[in-house]
Amino acid sequence: MVNVPEVTEYAGTLPNVVAAERNLFTCSQDTQERIKEYVKEHNLNRVVVASCTPRTHEPLFRETLREAGLNKYVFEMANIRDQCSWVHMDEPEKATDKAKDLVRMAVAKARLITPLTDISVPVNHNGLVIGGGVAGMVSALSLAEQGFKTDLVEERDSLGGQAINLHSTYKGDKIKPYVEDLVEKVNDHPLIDVFLNTSIKDASGFVGNFASTLIDDQGREKKLEHGAIIMATGGKPYRPKEYLYGQDPNVLLSLELDQEIMKGSDRIRDARSAVFIQCVGSRIPDRPYCSKVCCTHSIHRALTLKALNPDMRIYILYRDIRTFGDREDLYMEARAKGVLFIRYELGDKPTVERENGTLKVTVTDHVLLRPLEISPDIICLATAILPSDNMPLSKLYKVSTTEEGFFLEAHMKLRPVDFATQGLFLAGLCQYPKPIEESIAQAKAASARAANILMKNVVEIEPIISVVDPEMCNGCGICERVCPFDAIHIVEVNGAKKAQNITASCKGCGLCAASCPSKAVDMCHFSQHQIRAQILALS
Repeated sequence: MVNVPEVTEYAGTLPNVVAAERNLFTCSQDTQERIKEYVKEHNLNRVVVASCTPRTHEPLFRETLREAGLNKYVFEMANIRDQCSWVHMDEPEKATDKAKDLVRMAVAKARLITPLTDISVPVNHNGLVIGGGVAGMVSALSLAEQGFKTDLVEERDSLGGQAINLHSTYKGDKIKPYVEDLVEKVNDHPLIDVFLNTSIKDASGFVGNFASTLIDDQGREKKLEHGAIIMATGGKPYRPKEYLYGQDPNVLLSLELDQEIMKGSDRIRDARSAVFIQCVGSRIPDRPYCSKVCCTHSIHRALTLKALNPDMRIYILYRDIRTFGDREDLYMEARAKGVLFIRYELGDKPTVERENGTLKVTVTDHVLLRPLEISPDIICLATAILPSDNMPLSKLYKVSTTEEGFFLEAHMKLRPVDFATQGLFLAGLCQYPKPIEESIAQAKAASARAANILMKNVVEIEPIISVVDPEMCNGCGICERVCPFDAIHIVEVNGAKKAQNITASCKGCGLCAASCPSKAVDMCHFSQHQIRAQILALS
């Protein structure tokens, strides 16, 4: 959509630009080496890359500059992909012109950027895990086995989370014994302190130096200090008001059916027919995501019921079957054993009613285009997986959530278990619905990332922070009030009130600089002079 050769030629004509080159993949290893050669060949002291988003690739290019002998902050990126070609795909000529504008603005700022030095802060070697489900316990145990003192905080009165209610994995492995063994290991480990019936009341700090205040159900408080945090707050099943759930004891949720199977319930074993209804509360306008595990779970449970009672008639009412990977074998096995699959549309959902004391399910057959009536003894609802109430923690630790309330990772490919805020990681259902084996793998990944911080004596953080000119500051306190990270305070200096920045707490959001009426606060790497130069370059 962008005429890149034309933009490259234009970039070479800009003032102070001594070299401009076009590359197909600027982030490739070959091009990184080429950039190093260019730095030495042309004695460069600033580098501009016009390609994709700095959110994902800026650290890579900064490291390349460092290896080339330059300060890694004498670098600027122009996002001509997300901000140009993607949004102007139907206007290639205008997209090319805008790409030139973005490059010109980047070069204007690059002339004014100055070398910066990373800030080193000491690291507390303790870890904090929030959530006592499988993901939280695996994370805590993994950190403890690496030698790090770990605090595990759980709101409920016991460990185990939702997994304690599950019967088995799709491969047939029993889940409850695994969870019980995990609980025992966590409780017995000398480096793990478990806090039950406890939640997080307050939090502060930054990577390597967090402080969290706990409060238990008796109102008692305890302050913990730690260097890294893993969020594993889990999820919960959607409890519908439809399909007679809560009105008829034979209408069960998936976890409730698992409980009945584990108890060896006679009403399950002796049932003559069962109906599974998929996508209850999932893939609807209010909740558009797929809960991922429901199809596999329902088909696996259908096979479990067939094993208990081969004569049982089983129907699965579905919108789309999503048994991905080798889970497809379960689907084929269920078909071979006589489980009937009936597809329904979102606009024509099945109905459930009681007739003469028995359940009746009506669904339109997608092949016959006629309504079918089924009289099951048991109905199992595959409901959506909902996030826990993550908003309080989101506000306390300044981390993002999705529209649905799940925690949002920094980047799904490059930083899949990291938050955008340094030192915070996530695992399990709090991120999105997933099977237990994925939660375990993610928990181990999160603990590995956290250990990468905890093992260090000091950690370096970006110096892109606010700076205060005390001569211009009149101590009005606006910056202190607007700062979401509690990183700037009004203090008394020689009898006068002045703003003072807490370097390690600052995340470089710029609210203080934008709000200061005296222009006493500025941002490193995004100074007022640099932004003004970009605006003037555009005009």
